[in-house]
Amino acid sequence: MKKSLSSKDLINVGIYTAIYLVIFFVVGMLNAIPILYPVIYLLIPIFTGIPFMLFLTKIDKFAMVTVMSIILGVFWYFMGYTWLALAGYILFGIISDLVMKSGEFRNFKKNTIGFWLFSCGMIGCQMPMWVMADTYMAGIKQQMGEQYVTDLVKYMPSWMGVAAIGIILIGSIIGANLGRKMLKKHFERAGIV
Repeated sequence: MKKSLSSKDLINVGIYTAIYLVIFFVVGMLNAIPILYPVIYLLIPIFTGIPFMLFLTKIDKFAMVTVMSIILGVFWYFMGYTWLALAGYILFGIISDLVMKSGEFRNFKKNTIGFWLFSCGMIGCQMPMWVMADTYMAGIKQQMGEQYVTDLVKYMPSWMGVAAIGIILIGSIIGANLGRKMLKKHFERAGIV
């Protein structure tokens, strides 16, 4: 097994990152309605679980998940989510990669834990509303209006950052198992147990 990433590996990273982003965007539109904002923590891992699990059938080297998380972090940073999105995705991406690598990317339980950790990277996108609240909310108020900000503060209190970890865990378990069920033949071919 080669240790360095090949061009085929990088193409797979690009393809699955694009799929992940499209699904993330579609589900993420729910945040336009503040009361539904917390629901994205559950739904994004459920819907991205299928392509992410398929992505894992293509992985046999450390760093593919890390590269994917770096791309996502850079993307969200340039979309205006501050350096916290970048830091969150990179940190959780590396930890996720390490967990999955410990099972050689073939242990379903470790892959599920890794997917959960990877999915926790999205918390970095919302961190500014809790750690830079005044500045962040002022910008949101200009874009979305005062009523949206009032509702956002109501439905996304600071403790939601911690609660999100548990909510994402539930979504990740559902998403990973859904992916496993739908992709049974791919899992068998890849030797994921």
